Amino acid sequence: MKEELLKWLESAGLGDSEYLYFLVVIGLIVVVSLVLHLALHRVVLRFLGRGRRPGRTVWQRAFSGHKLFSRVALALQGVVVFAMAGAFLEAGSLSMQLIEAATHLWIIVFTLLSLFSLLDSVEEISRSAGPALKLPLRGIFQSLKLVATTMALIFAVAFLIGKSPLILFSGLGAMTAVVLLIFKDPILGLVAGVQLSANNMLAVGDWLEMPRYGADGDVIDISLTTVKVRNWDKTITSIPSYALISDSFKNWRNIEEVGGRRIKRSINIDANSVRFATDDDLEHLRQAELLADYIENKLAEIDRYNRDKGVDPDSAINARRLTNLGILRAYLNAYLGSNANINTDLTYMVRHLDPGPSGIPLQVYAFANRTSWVPYENIQSDIFEHIFAVIPEFGLRLHQAPSGYDVRLAGEMLGAGDRKQAGKQGDRTT
Repeated sequence: MKEELLKWLESAGLGDSEYLYFLVVIGLIVVVSLVLHLALHRVVLRFLGRGRRPGRTVWQRAFSGHKLFSRVALALQGVVVFAMAGAFLEAGSLSMQLIEAATHLWIIVFTLLSLFSLLDSVEEISRSAGPALKLPLRGIFQSLKLVATTMALIFAVAFLIGKSPLILFSGLGAMTAVVLLIFKDPILGLVAGVQLSANNMLAVGDWLEMPRYGADGDVIDISLTTVKVRNWDKTITSIPSYALISDSFKNWRNIEEVGGRRIKRSINIDANSVRFATDDDLEHLRQAELLADYIENKLAEIDRYNRDKGVDPDSAINARRLTNLGILRAYLNAYLGSNANINTDLTYMVRHLDPGPSGIPLQVYAFANRTSWVPYENIQSDIFEHIFAVIPEFGLRLHQAPSGYDVRLAGEMLGAGDRKQAGKQGDRTT
């Protein structure tokens, strides 16, 4: 190529000057680069950039949105400039060395940026694919970016000092301990991300609870080194990725998968209000639709038992009899089973806990069929508001510590009794 260009310069009467030849070559490279740049960026990229418009596929929108084609075009321009310089300039000349160093750095930088754009595009595309959301792609891609940047720096330094990159790579072996120390967190984060993904332990959108780090909310991002959680108070908590492997945490994802969120709450019954049900009690409670069949079946079972044992049915010690607390338990079980907001495919029951100074704990254990926070709390509140209101119908009382109102009321009653007694004594004296 050089000989043809020199002959052309001689035929044009421009002489045989190396300086003039160099200027012509540089001008030719600049012109070709500008034409190539205009052709790629004004024609090709404009056509590909239509991927941002509505109606295009997610692939087109992702690639064009992250400037992948633009960066690839710039890297290609560097390759063309280097090829043209190698065709027209002598190898080893100062001008060739300068152009070679500049184009190599140009190609390395824009190749690295193209890789970044490709990874960012794939990450964006993965968000629209359900199964891919379970993979820690963000952490993996950040690891790839870190490795690619390190390799790009090594190649750039090798080109600048004129040494083989293999020499620098071989020197990394002696620096392994230092490299591991510097990149300790990214390495631990990468390993943690792979383990979390392989064991399906955590994904974006899961409800994570980790009291040690003050995290209680939705996972919004899983990166190479941290997991970001948006708490219910709208604050953001960042947790080191490897902490999710070394420490324990609670993932509430399964409540959505099974379609139920647990209700587990107790009320305290005053033990002094528990007694055998009288005939009047049974007659009153038979009016409840949820209890009518239960009472009839239970009375028949008890009557059969007492008759077989030959015991007096009125004996509080020997005979079996219904209690108001037992009837309440049966009522609440039937109430949960007929409640449209309870997932009856899962366990539901009403049970006693160990009695104590606060009375007899009666625990409601069930699963609401709505897992979102507000609907769940409304369902739970509705159930217990009904329980609080219906307990007096069974002749039972809730146990609670005396309030200031109770103490004041007791004082007023005591004072009224003292005044009445004093009045009687005054009448006798008179």
